[in-house]
Amino acid sequence: MTPGGRTLYLARVDYEVPTEAIQIDAPHSRPRWRRAVDRVVDRLVAKRIATVDAVVEVPTPLRPIDLSDDAEVTQVLELAERVGEVVLSSGTAVTDTTTQIEFIAATYGLADVDIDVTYNAIRISADRGPNLPPASTMRVVQYRTLDFTRLAAVDRLTRRIRREIVPVEDAHAALAELTSAPHPYNRWVATAGWALLAASIGLLLGGGWLVAVCSCAATAAIDRTNRALNYRGLPTFFQAMVGGAIATVPAILLATLPHRIEANPSLIVAAGITVLLSGLQLVGAVEDAITGAPITASARMLEVLMVTGGIIAGVALALRGADLLHAGVPPIDINAGRTTANLPIKVAAGAVGSLAFALACYAERRALAAAAVSGGVATAFYLLTQRYGEVGPIFSSGVAACVVGLAGGLMARRALTPPLVVAMAGITPLLPGLSVYRGLSALLNDQQSVGLSQLLAAFGVGCALAAGVTLGEWIARLLRRPRILNRVKNIRRPSVETGEFPIIRS
Repeated sequence: MTPGGRTLYLARVDYEVPTEAIQIDAPHSRPRWRRAVDRVVDRLVAKRIATVDAVVEVPTPLRPIDLSDDAEVTQVLELAERVGEVVLSSGTAVTDTTTQIEFIAATYGLADVDIDVTYNAIRISADRGPNLPPASTMRVVQYRTLDFTRLAAVDRLTRRIRREIVPVEDAHAALAELTSAPHPYNRWVATAGWALLAASIGLLLGGGWLVAVCSCAATAAIDRTNRALNYRGLPTFFQAMVGGAIATVPAILLATLPHRIEANPSLIVAAGITVLLSGLQLVGAVEDAITGAPITASARMLEVLMVTGGIIAGVALALRGADLLHAGVPPIDINAGRTTANLPIKVAAGAVGSLAFALACYAERRALAAAAVSGGVATAFYLLTQRYGEVGPIFSSGVAACVVGLAGGLMARRALTPPLVVAMAGITPLLPGLSVYRGLSALLNDQQSVGLSQLLAAFGVGCALAAGVTLGEWIARLLRRPRILNRVKNIRRPSVETGEFPIIRS
């Protein structure tokens, strides 16, 4: 309080202290190799903290709202819900979604809130003290989309709210602008991304250029057809059936042609199934199950199983139709799959496939390189672990996904994009499309034991990928702590209301 009667507030919100500001160790006291490693790591992670990991302590509100003003409180709750809607619809786990909602509300003074996030609804109840009734609101999430540009834009908006004193009205306007903005690429570019992903999967599975070209053409037809069907309101299950049938048609044609064409038609079906599986929220489902959100995990897993069932039904219908027409049925090659033969080509195919997936999901340009590195690293770890570790595909998938989750959490800081983008793109080339087709083909040929074992193996690989990403992201969060927090145990932050300096535990 100044002599003139004015109250001064500290207008400082960004509590990230640059590590260069405090020099604890002399730079030349460490070995040269250690300093070189530190420079490489700092360049990789860009000395940033992911938004979800920065939301650890409830900040002191520098411009707290009037808790007795119902309209202003409702504005804050709606802002928090709309942010949560975007991140939840993109496949983010319930725990991370709840954390972002809680932080947005606490930034404007609603520190005591109860948040309930389920598969398609967000409920918030804010306690305004003993003299005021609680304020409650609910928002239904009515869509699911893989728009990584929108997810990254919301992530940056959360950073901005944390760094600056953003009025609620301005935050609402910024959020409305970014959610209504058009995609950064034309839809045909997204179609080209899905087609390039299928071609990369075909090469990764050991197919030649003919398999890659056929997979590319079939996936482009799937994408354009399903876009038209989605526009007309066809349920996702039947869209998956149509996609599975279209993915099988080129393989049937190749199997029917004379055998002078050397190609493995089953790999075309496997590539199409992998592309159709890549858009599912498998990572979010398993992460929710691991982190204690069983309701949302069950709903997401049921959605994954239903869409997978639609894909299997479409492939089965196409194969039965080929049998009735006396056309060739794509044979199953047990030796086909991800092996270390032509390792550089397969690692490059994994990198291109992850880049293509990120492009198809409208990722920002600076996130494409991170996605490509993630896919290449995941493919290399998978192939080398399976070859030299003499382990099965489930364990190899888990190890590769753990590396992807760790690397994605670190590289996301350099690309300024959420770790979910890098993680989903990195594990996409490892999805078990070939195992799904093998299991389905065995079931159609009355080999129930073989078919069920292949389908269970595919389910195990999918769960291992999602669980590995979750573990890798957890490890990355331990490494994201700024060095200053490791050296200084207690940091004091000014409180506007009391003027005291509460201790923040590191």
